[in-house]
This record gives sequence, structure tokens and C-alpha cells, in this order.
Amino acid sequence: MRSIWKGSIAFGLVNVPVKVYTATEDHDIRFHQVHAKDGGRIKYDRVCTVCGQSVQYADIDKAYESSEGDQVILTDEDFAKLPVAEKHEIPVLQFVPAEQIDPILFDRSYYLEPDSTTPKAYVLLAKTLEQTERVALVNFTLRQKTRLAALRVRDGVLVLQTLLWPDEVRAADFESLDGVAEPRKQELSMAETLVDSMSDDFDPSLYTDDYQIELKRMLDEAIASGSSKVTRPAEPAPAEMDAEVVDLVAALQRSLEASGRRGAATKSDPAAKATAKKQPAAKAAKKATKKPAKQSARKGA
Repeated sequence: MRSIWKGSIAFGLVNVPVKVYTATEDHDIRFHQVHAKDGGRIKYDRVCTVCGQSVQYADIDKAYESSEGDQVILTDEDFAKLPVAEKHEIPVLQFVPAEQIDPILFDRSYYLEPDSTTPKAYVLLAKTLEQTERVALVNFTLRQKTRLAALRVRDGVLVLQTLLWPDEVRAADFESLDGVAEPRKQELSMAETLVDSMSDDFDPSLYTDDYQIELKRMLDEAIASGSSKVTRPAEPAPAEMDAEVVDLVAALQRSLEASGRRGAATKSDPAAKATAKKQPAAKAAKKATKKPAKQSARKGA
């Protein structure tokens, strides 16, 4: 796993340095959109409705539009002025019983790893939460957003679970439930008996995502069979040589060709062959004329 955030938990006067890791992962198979006719991938362009030009991310700001149609454009400098929690601190606000937090408020989960050579304060906080059977309500800033979260313990590791703000949970108000008669005692008794017959301890390993398993099997079989639905990747184009290398290769080729032409001319030209034969004979004649001169010099001595 890779740490996405570093900071410290402010537990009274105690600081607990931690690293934050995403605790869950999505195993859903990803798809991208293609043109049904030729399989070409669909790409999206960020086009300005005023000038009609493509816009880069660096040139994009955020705008708010009121119900009356007034638009307010804010830049990064504007957002930096807003009050947020200390960027690298997770202050504990209070400790509450876990059962008092409605599960509908839970959002994302993160593991906290001690970021200290002596994680004594980390272990102390974890043990305290376990023994008191409480969770710590905290807030912290992640990706420029202040979040409320519950800090609890799972298998000896501190887990941070972000919570939705109360106004982010919609009210359930359905007219179809108004005036519905209460179940009869016999109906409740039979329903409770059915629940008892199906009751057991929760074991998440007993449940699998059959849809994703079958989808993966379908894709693997299509690839293995070479189905018409499969498009094979194009062969990579050979690497192009740069101009300097091309010029060098051409120069060497011309040199080889020129060398071959000279060799062929020597073999096919009789005059050249005669000249080649005469050169060794001339050298031998010169040596023969020199030797007697040496001998006569020795006799004279």
C-alpha cells in the first residue's frame, strides 16, 4: 500500500504521528467507450462554449451559479482563504459510544500506521479505545476538504472512517407508508421464526461477487477463442533511425559499393593484371643486381 497522507492525531497533549492508507479497493472490471462501427476509442474534449476552443486543465477555474442565474468564478487563491482544519493534524473532538453513530453516515475507510520509531502513543490510544468501547470523533483535511470522521480500532490497527455531514443524508419521506396497518401478532411470530432459522454469525468470506466473476470468465473465454468481438493490438511500428544515423549508413553503403567496383575493375582489366605481375619481377631484378656488388666488395677487401 502507498501512503496518501501524513500527519498526527492530537489526543489531548499527546501527539500521535501517523501515515494514512486507503483501506479498501474496487475490483470492478473497467470499460471504456468505443465506436460500435469500428471499435475506435471515444475521447472527450473540454471545449469552451463561448470561444469554441479546447481548454487545458491549468486554465480551468470553478464557478458557482445561483438559483437566479448569477455566476461567481473562484480561483485557487480564493479557496485558500477559507477556514479549514490544520492540514497535518487530526484533532480529537470527543469520544462517543460506537452504537450511537448511524451506519448510514459512514463513507470511506483508511488505515493509520504509526509514523514514529517508538509507536508507544499509537498503541496507548488504540488500547484505550478498545477498553472504553468508544470511538473518537475527529476532523481532518484531505484533498482540500474538511471531513468529520470516526476513529476506531480494528485488529489492533487504528481505522479512520469518514462520516457524512448530517445535512448530506436525505430524509426518507414516502407517502406510500402513511396509514399502513401494523402487522398482526401471528404474522410477526412467523416472521421471527423464519429469521431465527436463517440466523448465524457473519462471515464475509462466504459471499462472492458472482457478477464480476462471470464477467471476467466471459472476457477470458472471448480472448482465448479469438472471438469476433476481440481486436488484437496492432504490431508496433519499427523504430525510425534519426537523420544522422541514416546519413552514416548511406555513406558506408556508398563506400562499400565503391570498394566493390574497384575490386571488380582489377579482376576484369588485363592491363591491370599485367602491371600487377610485372611489379614483383622488377623487384626481384633489382635485388639480383645488388647482390653481385656486395660480393665483389667482399673479395676486394
